[in-house]
Amino acid sequence: MVLAGYRLVVNPPRGPLGWWMVALVAAASAACLWWAAIGTKLSLADLIEGLPWIGDFLGRMLPPNLAYMQNLVRPAIESVQIALWGTVLGVVLALPVCFFAARNLSPHPAIFHAMRQVLNVMRGINEIILALIFVAAVGLGPFAGVIAMAIHGAGMLGKFFAEAIEEIDQGPLEALSAAGAGTAQRIVFGVLPQVLPAWIGVVLYRFETNIRVSTVLGMVGAGGIGFELISSMKLFQYENTAACVVVILVLVLGADLVSSKLRAMIR
Repeated sequence: MVLAGYRLVVNPPRGPLGWWMVALVAAASAACLWWAAIGTKLSLADLIEGLPWIGDFLGRMLPPNLAYMQNLVRPAIESVQIALWGTVLGVVLALPVCFFAARNLSPHPAIFHAMRQVLNVMRGINEIILALIFVAAVGLGPFAGVIAMAIHGAGMLGKFFAEAIEEIDQGPLEALSAAGAGTAQRIVFGVLPQVLPAWIGVVLYRFETNIRVSTVLGMVGAGGIGFELISSMKLFQYENTAACVVVILVLVLGADLVSSKLRAMIR
């Protein structure tokens, strides 16, 4: 609705009727936002009233217990390992599905819609919920986090992979078909060269996201530094909590730096 209003403002239709449409969309957008604000109980006064409590909490966290960081080396490494394998397995699961989920390559509309719904289900369930399910299935530890991250990541990656395939130039595919190339040859020589740069960029971004997610999955017993974070909070050891936050920020910033460098090399 907001996007429609944006298009109408950027390219306003001519005539009085057109401006009435702009006003109608703007009013509907404002009403929708107001309805959402009421439902979420947005209140600036409550936020201002709660600022002293935020300050008190932060005051208990400072200064961070730097000595505690030596206990966080192994959990931090484990978080990176979870993110790495979650990304790799997500790619492995997404690849077989994405070609059938692309409208221009899917052999039948029914298969196309079925594969799109599979991807929707996979990415529609949050990683924490999946982690809870797999913790119950395989027990506490990082393996549950890897599986949860792989399934959710496959849904996200599969969608982006399929959309990249739908945007390719059809000329090379038509030329290969005219030369008698089979489906596998068309994919290898006509599709992959066009989509690989975009795919690699998406995979790197997903790895960044998985680094952040892996720090949270430990809160539900799926390994990583999140377990240390939630344990320190439950024990009211807020200086240790601050140390965990510092390590998490270092992990996220490091992943972002490495991903940016790799994307620049690809370009």
